[in-house]
Amino acid sequence: MEIIHESFDTPVVEECDVLVAGGGIAGIAAALAAARAGAKVTLIERSWILGGLATSGLIAIYLPIDDGMGHQVSFGICQELFMLSIKHLVESRYPKAWLENGTFEEKRDGKRFEVQYNASLFALESEKLLNQNGVRILYGTEICDVKRDADRIEAVIAQNKSGRFAIKFKNIVDATGDADIVHFAKVPEDTFKAGNVLAAWYFSILNNWHKLNQIGAADIPDEEKTGNEKKPLIDRRFTGLSGFELSEMMQLSHEQTLRDIVFKRKNDPNHVPTLIATIPQIRMTRKIVGEYTYDVADEHKYFDDSIGMFSNWKKRGPVYETPFRTLYNKEVKNLLTAGRNISVTEHMWDASRVIPACAVTGEAAGIAAACFDNIPEIDVKDLQKKLVAGGVVLHEKDLNI
Repeated sequence: MEIIHESFDTPVVEECDVLVAGGGIAGIAAALAAARAGAKVTLIERSWILGGLATSGLIAIYLPIDDGMGHQVSFGICQELFMLSIKHLVESRYPKAWLENGTFEEKRDGKRFEVQYNASLFALESEKLLNQNGVRILYGTEICDVKRDADRIEAVIAQNKSGRFAIKFKNIVDATGDADIVHFAKVPEDTFKAGNVLAAWYFSILNNWHKLNQIGAADIPDEEKTGNEKKPLIDRRFTGLSGFELSEMMQLSHEQTLRDIVFKRKNDPNHVPTLIATIPQIRMTRKIVGEYTYDVADEHKYFDDSIGMFSNWKKRGPVYETPFRTLYNKEVKNLLTAGRNISVTEHMWDASRVIPACAVTGEAAGIAAACFDNIPEIDVKDLQKKLVAGGVVLHEKDLNI
């Protein structure tokens, strides 16, 4: 392979207390929590709206924040973002019992505490919320590398329309979804072995209603499966870690989207597409190997260092307390992860990658990054006090059961 050698003098354009890499749900929660804790926060996002897969990727379903047995388990910023997502409009899956003071029996036996929201409105309201809390957002900015010195990351190297530059910080939260900071800093990592199937979700207007068309890789709870689920769109899986592969994947997704639109319009000319995904609909790629690796077998397990809970969107019953140790590796003192970057097994990854878990881990990472200097040496009880003050319930035993 031919190699071109480059040499850079990269200017440091700004410094902040907390740098949040990635503006998906985990990044939004981390930036908001850090700013509210008094930190000067910069958030870097490579696309041009917040929300990641939840908005640009059109995976516009806020999956359950309850256990399916009548108990809410995720609180704090997770609940706040849930309500923000439907501030103007609920598109589907309206959880009436949860939002209109239903009985315990109605919550236990009826629809779970989830909702389908409008992706565009959610993105706009999220940006407004971060702006109101003083978060500096840099859109259209790609992180290219990091400068690591021994056990700390001193700066990130990024690039946008202004050119190549560096940002220094006290602490950094990797909410990229692909654990890019972990990778650049050469922190122990793991990748998703099975690979991602092709998806081609899009919105359309049909009979004056905004419809989410879930073409390929549709998330179906176990209790709703019939055994007749559709096969993958194509016989191929994607790592999500190659720019060349992602470009090809996006074109294959567009091909399937167009095919579905044309087919449906033949049967009903009133089926009009309104919005297609603007980022690849990749679910799982790369994650940190943290101080604890979380597994589905940890359901209902008590953790002294829990930073909040989430449920299993696929089935009713499981509740997972989230150990703070899943968010970091002690090799680097000022790096935290959030969202689908945290340390989990492959079996757990599918439960921990969704919106509620991303918001729960993002809030904890943001507060920790804002308030402490040496992440592995944190007295987790101090962090827990701050989380509880923000409305987070840490342990299953503390739920109203």
